[in-house]
Amino acid sequence: MSEPGALRMRLQGLFREVAKFGAVGAVGVLVDLGVFNLVRHFSDLPVVRASVIATVVAIVFNYLGFRYFTYRDRDKSSRAKELTLFLVFSLVGLVIQNGLLFAATYGFGWDTPLQSNFFKFFGIGVATLFRFWSYRTWVFRALPAKEAVQTAESFLEQAPRQASRRQPDRV
Repeated sequence: MSEPGALRMRLQGLFREVAKFGAVGAVGVLVDLGVFNLVRHFSDLPVVRASVIATVVAIVFNYLGFRYFTYRDRDKSSRAKELTLFLVFSLVGLVIQNGLLFAATYGFGWDTPLQSNFFKFFGIGVATLFRFWSYRTWVFRALPAKEAVQTAESFLEQAPRQASRRQPDRV
């Protein structure tokens, strides 16, 4: 395959991955903001505690979405390690996300519902950049090269047989 063709395929694959990650993430944002506002409305919990609860609920939702939708084709051989790494990187994202909300609320006194939602959403955005990089790099890893090579070799073995079937016999 030519260099431009290979680059195009890689970019298309990355675009599909970003789109799937974004779809799961968008629903996760709705879950996060929805739970956050419900907890704020129906309890007397401080804003950051309500946000942490909402973030944890969203993390559970996102893991299921990423594992069974976005990265369903990725290596599944070590689920315990995958889940552990996911939780570690999710907790770092939780700290980033809620640290920004904490700074806005307690550092600057911005605690109206609109301000809290804005800084929660802003924190989600910043943390999402970190999560995308860490999940695709460390958690939902591509299949090992050995399996990719075996798949490519089996495809290449089948290609000549299929091509010979398509060509008409010359008399």
